[in-house]
Amino acid sequence: MSSLTEFNPVEAVALLNRTPAALNAWLRGMPDIWVRRNEGRNEGKDTWNAVDVVGHLVFAERVDWMPRVRMVLENGEARAFGPFDRFAQLKETGEKSMEELLDEFAELRTDSLNALRELNLQAEDLTRRGRHPALGVVRLSELLATWAVHDLTHMHQLCRVMAYQYREAVGPWSAYLGVLQCTGHSVP
Repeated sequence: MSSLTEFNPVEAVALLNRTPAALNAWLRGMPDIWVRRNEGRNEGKDTWNAVDVVGHLVFAERVDWMPRVRMVLENGEARAFGPFDRFAQLKETGEKSMEELLDEFAELRTDSLNALRELNLQAEDLTRRGRHPALGVVRLSELLATWAVHDLTHMHQLCRVMAYQYREAVGPWSAYLGVLQCTGHSVP
């Protein structure tokens, strides 16, 4: 078993592989209260609903993770990653249903993980370095670890956004429900 600071690609892929099924089981067929409402803070500005979160995962799957993996392998530090628009899904998702987004995400994730497996990365590949436009030099292992934790961050966000819908309905029990006290840990 690896320590808390070591990166293991097999472990990361195990998590990345399960995210689409977890989201599908959780969100497919859910009423709009759970998938179309946001946290309502600041009149809903700067918060996402579940559709927005899955749309973000779709967009990231298409333009972020594997394209950046390939850039590290092909260009190293010579060429910085392009900027990532963390809000692109708000324009791109349009009127897609949750089901359409879940299907698209599952297909894209399968393609991404197949492409990752085909690279047959070795230990020395994981130490290769690329250049992030804001963070500077990053290792391929850090990019891959971030991909897995990014999934978990948005699963956490979904819990928070969905729980917010019943924040008043739970009455005094809200004092015991940590998810209702959570204000988030990052910009969406």
